[in-house]
Amino acid sequence: MDQTVSTAERSRDRLAEITLDTKSLGRANANTEHEREVAIFDILDGNAFRVDGLDDGPYKLHLSVADDRLQLSIVTANDGDGIEHAVALTPLKRLMKDYFMICESYYEAVRTAPPARIQAIDVSRRALHDEGSSLLRDKLLPKIIVDEDTARRLFTLVCSLHWKG
Repeated sequence: MDQTVSTAERSRDRLAEITLDTKSLGRANANTEHEREVAIFDILDGNAFRVDGLDDGPYKLHLSVADDRLQLSIVTANDGDGIEHAVALTPLKRLMKDYFMICESYYEAVRTAPPARIQAIDVSRRALHDEGSSLLRDKLLPKIIVDEDTARRLFTLVCSLHWKG
């Protein structure tokens, strides 16, 4: 985000509410459910989210998956203007598949493996997460501009929508 933007403007360039389409959600285990809840909480706690063509934030975001596309429905917090934006999931599929596999390994390791093994798996998990969030951030441009932390948490939510158990 632009460092010269005033505090009032920055407070508008954010998400105030996030909802997920329940029909898009797959079967979730306790770990997936927890990750989803934490991601939403963390996004709402602090984020940077700017929408090209809308300048009346903060915004409400509804995420869903349809026809192998991430659907973002964005309206202003006062239910004013809004936009629909779709992102193809195909470029993210390989990363999400690898991320799901490494997460399963991580959760299994937490129960049985020594700390060094858990740490090694976590490093790989974080690297895949970083790669996925960077790719998602690029796919949202130029219509939607987010900071790195918001992109990371949005990637978590996209994964939770795409997870089929």
